[in-house]
Amino acid sequence: MPEKGQRILIPLIIASGLALAGACVFSPYLWLDLALAGVVITLLVTSLLMAASYGSRLDNELNDIFRANSSASAQIMNTIGVPAVLFDMEGRIIWANEAFQEIFDGRDMKRLIPEFDPHGINQAATFERNGSTFQVMSTPVQRSHEGAKPLVFQYWLDRTEALHYTRLYEENMPVVALIYVDNYDDLSADKQFHRNTVLSEVESRVSALASSIGGAYRRYESARFMVLFEAKYLEELERERFSILESTHSIDTGTGQVVTLSIAVGAESSVFRSDESARQAMELALGRGGDQAVVKRGTNYSFYGGQRQLTTTRQSRVKARLFSKALRQLVENCDQVFIMGHANPDMDCLGAALGLMRCAACVGKRAFFVLNRSNPMIEGVLEQMENSKQYHDAVRSNESALQLIRPTSVLIVVDTQRRSSVLSAELYDAAAKTVIIDHHRRPVDALAAPTLNYYEAGSSSACEMVTEILQYFDDELKPTAFECSALLAGMTMDTKSFAINTGARTFEAASFLRRGGADSSSVKMMYQDDMQTYRNRAQVVQNALMMEQGIAISSCPKEMPNNSLIAAQAADSLLSIKGIQASFVLAERQDGVMISGRSLGSINVQLILERIGGGGHLTVAGAQLQNVTRDEAVKLLTDSIRSYLKEVGG
Repeated sequence: MPEKGQRILIPLIIASGLALAGACVFSPYLWLDLALAGVVITLLVTSLLMAASYGSRLDNELNDIFRANSSASAQIMNTIGVPAVLFDMEGRIIWANEAFQEIFDGRDMKRLIPEFDPHGINQAATFERNGSTFQVMSTPVQRSHEGAKPLVFQYWLDRTEALHYTRLYEENMPVVALIYVDNYDDLSADKQFHRNTVLSEVESRVSALASSIGGAYRRYESARFMVLFEAKYLEELERERFSILESTHSIDTGTGQVVTLSIAVGAESSVFRSDESARQAMELALGRGGDQAVVKRGTNYSFYGGQRQLTTTRQSRVKARLFSKALRQLVENCDQVFIMGHANPDMDCLGAALGLMRCAACVGKRAFFVLNRSNPMIEGVLEQMENSKQYHDAVRSNESALQLIRPTSVLIVVDTQRRSSVLSAELYDAAAKTVIIDHHRRPVDALAAPTLNYYEAGSSSACEMVTEILQYFDDELKPTAFECSALLAGMTMDTKSFAINTGARTFEAASFLRRGGADSSSVKMMYQDDMQTYRNRAQVVQNALMMEQGIAISSCPKEMPNNSLIAAQAADSLLSIKGIQASFVLAERQDGVMISGRSLGSINVQLILERIGGGGHLTVAGAQLQNVTRDEAVKLLTDSIRSYLKEVGG
């Protein structure tokens, strides 16, 4: 604001200006006009000089205020216990308060934090120094005058005590573990089963486990237990990889079968949430075939055990019959049926789809197979479908299905339950009623909330499962010879011509299909390859490299036609070579790398590929790696193989 003297000059200048204007208009005397003009100019110059002097004094006063505040700020920053420092882009310390100097008395930030990059300021980094944990907060200092170098202001918040109490809280969080004898029904079906002895032995081991971790347990059903303990003991159980899984295998059941457990652990912030997570983990453990432990923390899962394929058959005729009746009721009350598999369907997927289309036709409903593009594995069967009036316009693209599907429609997903591998997750979300039929182990990214589900990790193939459904769906249902051949082809493919992953139910299903008209020569023709495909497969087999434990790895280049199909075929072919126990073949694609894994049974390829985002069966598995090169994929695969071999003692 102007000073008092300046405020007085302002009206004088205004009055003089008005007088000068009036004189110029009304006065006849020139000398009077000049005199008034001189007075006004003098007053104006004087006022401007006084204003300049006042502005200079004001700037000096403001500078004094800033200097005083700066001194006060420095005094405050030095006295408080929060370490603070100011440095330039080269890491040279310009200023530091006393609290920071107690941590570090040097002049170069890069000596204190070698990995710290001032150009990429991290707003909330964690750093440990002298036994304390700090949360380091950084912010750039804005400097407006020309030539000023950019600076960074940083202060360190001591989080040591907070982290200590956080760890105490996490260590004492309640953990719920559910323990099931998952093959109890199979054991009970045998008259030689030593029921009381086995249950007593299992309870003794559960009691010992609870005591070793300071927990409490309760048996709430004949073969089910709940254990409650503190989270700090969970790490020990994981380090031992839940040794109770193996110890129960030594229990004498009197049947020749071993006792297998499924263990599900939920680690959350409350007992209620831990129990809920444990139940979700148990559903996953049972869906993966049992004989393993699953730990769920938030949305993360960890898996232990499940190293081998169980010899007992998980399938139950009662289960198959109940599912068939429920499926019939659902299909009868819908207007149309859509059947969808994985993104690259094989004969197991297409054969199962044909069987389900026959079920729909049996109750007078139109069924569609959803397929975006064909591949050499199924193109022969698709050609026969196109030449048959029964399947006229029965194959629809994903876009077409999305337009046709209605709230009264049913969508059946077959031969997969992974959201990442299903042909169209969008179509699944659009369906009001969904059914899942799959023989693979339950993955973490399983499709959510189906209306009906039929999971059988012990089944050889989706075609085997659908064949059993056909037998119970309707007494009058008679699949055609073509459909029986397609179903048998799918079973033949997944069992490697009935050499692996088969049980009594597998051969019973194959016998049913043979009686229905399945033709061996037709099945053989469905697998015929052209000469170039055969040569490419032979080249991939020839280029295979051997790892320890009889594991072979090879790859198909990106430019090789149908390299995904050839990778799967080459992986199968490698198993026919003496000394090879498992094989992995990589196929380069535009968006990443696909891996096909095969095993004779002694090596669990499903666990190996699951570590890098894949899944499947003990003997047949696959993975799709996005945005990686072939060399990166090989490294991920070999690291996973070595980690697996280390765990199983290979």
